[in-house]
Amino acid sequence: MGIPLLQAARIGTYILRQHLARRERYPLVLMLEPLFRCNLACAGCGKIDYPDEILDQRLSYDDCMTAIDECGAPVVSIAGGEPLLHREMPKIVKGFLAKRKFVILCTNALLLAKKIDDYQPHPSFTWSIHLDGSRAMHDKSVCLRGTYDKAVEAIKLAKSRGFRVSINCTLFNDADPAEVASFFDDMKTLELDGITVSPGYAYERAPDQQHFLNRTKTKELFRGILARGQGGKKWPFSQSINFLNFLAGNESYHCTPWGNPTRTVFGWQKPCYLLGEGYTKTFRELMDDTEWDKYGVGNYEKCANCMVHSGFEASAVKDMVRHPLKAAVVAMRGVRTDGPMAEDIPLEGQRRAEFVFSNHVQQKLGEIRADKAGAQKAVAAE
Repeated sequence: MGIPLLQAARIGTYILRQHLARRERYPLVLMLEPLFRCNLACAGCGKIDYPDEILDQRLSYDDCMTAIDECGAPVVSIAGGEPLLHREMPKIVKGFLAKRKFVILCTNALLLAKKIDDYQPHPSFTWSIHLDGSRAMHDKSVCLRGTYDKAVEAIKLAKSRGFRVSINCTLFNDADPAEVASFFDDMKTLELDGITVSPGYAYERAPDQQHFLNRTKTKELFRGILARGQGGKKWPFSQSINFLNFLAGNESYHCTPWGNPTRTVFGWQKPCYLLGEGYTKTFRELMDDTEWDKYGVGNYEKCANCMVHSGFEASAVKDMVRHPLKAAVVAMRGVRTDGPMAEDIPLEGQRRAEFVFSNHVQQKLGEIRADKAGAQKAVAAE
């Protein structure tokens, strides 16, 4: 696996403390989106679709430090948008490292060569390069030719400078198991420090709604991939063996949305990284005021097909803590890729989807415009 021993030990200690304290809900990874602006317009992502007034918003350095202090998660995953467009990003990364956090900086790598001198290698810092498969797969996914080659060049550059480098790979319903397995084999030549893989999730605002995976297709796809990689042991995945076992349909987990709480320019996002159905000003409000039982597979129509790591990795990790011997057997033998699948969560009782996100966009626009009007009045009064 691609998880460093130091990281595994510190996170394991953190989880054990939560269990000893009998905390039911606690975060593992802060999902930080300090901006939505991006230099790509991927068909499977709706972030670039925001109005310019929102795309121009940024979380400040102080906002970011407050977010990690509020939630206390041991890991920070910085996404976006494209984080390298944020002028304070080098300072933000240093600030998190100074707080002894593990920092994963997600990027499409188009700006990495230009920005790399602003960062220094650190055992707790990892570049996570967006790479959705082979050249043809990736360039199709991000809707821009040549992006795969630039990403590979960036990986080689960062490795030559002594950085930890992983890739994050999102797969859609047109992915071919043999092609994905071949891609993972090719990536081994780059001496990556990890691979994060996840099925694509149907973002509400994404232009392309036709290529997201349902749960059955996800399980079949990952069985086909992992069967070609010794049950997953062949490649340095940055995820728990239990999560890979779940993707292959051998476990039926309920999601743990509070495991990866999300802070964006809107606030703390309810209920999770993938669904924006409300926002709070503080992390405590997020934990206390979110009606968690209203969400998740079997509870809510929008969650029906989700098997994404941001919702289920924490569930898999908690299962490892509760059943370490079972996890050890899977790690030793590899993920089972044939035979019956675990019975899935029934969907008959789920509530219908509510489409409320546009209201939050309009509310944020109102706040931005009110702040601008107030600032203009203050200047005029001087």
